[in-house]
Amino acid sequence: MLTLVIETATAACSVALLRGQEIVASTHEVVGRGHAERLVPMIAALPDQGRASHILVDVGPGSFTGVRVGLAAALGLAIGWQAEVRGYSSLALLAATGFAASPQCPELAAILEGGHGEVFMQSFTASPLTPEGPLQSLIPAAALAVLGQRPAIGNLRHLAALDPDRTLIEALPRAEDARLLAHDLASLPPRPIYGRAPDAKTLAERGLA
Repeated sequence: MLTLVIETATAACSVALLRGQEIVASTHEVVGRGHAERLVPMIAALPDQGRASHILVDVGPGSFTGVRVGLAAALGLAIGWQAEVRGYSSLALLAATGFAASPQCPELAAILEGGHGEVFMQSFTASPLTPEGPLQSLIPAAALAVLGQRPAIGNLRHLAALDPDRTLIEALPRAEDARLLAHDLASLPPRPIYGRAPDAKTLAERGLA
């Protein structure tokens, strides 16, 4: 069974074609913006143009635009391919990446920049990978206070500026790492996790459609 993974929730844009735990093909680029322009060519460059019976997409938190680009592509391809679409959290993926790199680490926090000077943050424990609590959107100083002595992985520019002596693992989600997620963390509904209220809403989200 092949799974196409779509990752557009951050400054990175990546896709992967997985067969179980095997990486058939993958591409990862830090694009900043322009996910909509890069995503379709990246999928088309995969074997058989990325066609798969299952599609797994990052539903956030992260960039509002990036999350929506990934979801729109996933849902559109699913219609054409008659494929199943599931979601995963960008923070859970980062945590899985961190634990895979440091198997001896019992807990860590996944952190991504969330706009307006805040960060999205969620702590996880290993074996099995489990969220310790809910997703939070915090100013960096508050995030450091909540973090305590836990290791952290993610996009950590704001935190590093406040505490340059702390060891922080800089990383962005990669589509190929979705193979590290347990089934329950890779079976979310294909709808956005914003982490905080979006700056702009569709008519439907405002109750006007």
